[in-house]
Amino acid sequence: MAPFSMSSITALMLFLLTVFSYIGLFPVSSFEFQVGGTQTQGWVVPPVNDSKIYNDWASETRFRVGDTVRFKYEKDSVMEVNETDYKRCNSSHPNFFSNTGNTVFGLDYPGPFYFISGVSGHCKKGQRLIVKVMSAEAEQSAPSEGEKSSGSRVAVSSLGVVSALFVLCFALSYMVLSF
Repeated sequence: MAPFSMSSITALMLFLLTVFSYIGLFPVSSFEFQVGGTQTQGWVVPPVNDSKIYNDWASETRFRVGDTVRFKYEKDSVMEVNETDYKRCNSSHPNFFSNTGNTVFGLDYPGPFYFISGVSGHCKKGQRLIVKVMSAEAEQSAPSEGEKSSGSRVAVSSLGVVSALFVLCFALSYMVLSF
């Protein structure tokens, strides 16, 4: 008889998967971006001669499903709106609203997200942003070398995913050891 059974080897593999997930040996797949990158003072009315600063920054940044964008501001707000309200700077029907001064918004599906300031007149002065989130298909065909971004890619802890992996591994090892 072999010193290790197939079920004990499987349980050991599942245990190691769990441990490696917790200590971060698997790559993190989502990132947090500071809106405007490090070149701006946060979510503010842009200078008159640079009213496209946010969209210029976003067009140079590759956003993926699971990433987040952080808006830092004082005495202002951020709203996620539909395309029509974005074009009209209409803040009366936002999909999302925050005025905390430090708002993190999750990009949870591919496609465009439209953001405007909720303060009267700020959107018309250029305080608005379109974030285009890549689909998995577009990401696979896009070149990864030479990716340009003025924002910093900061890893976001995906504790929920790791916890789910842990529960799954524990359940599988229990099932394997029960047979």
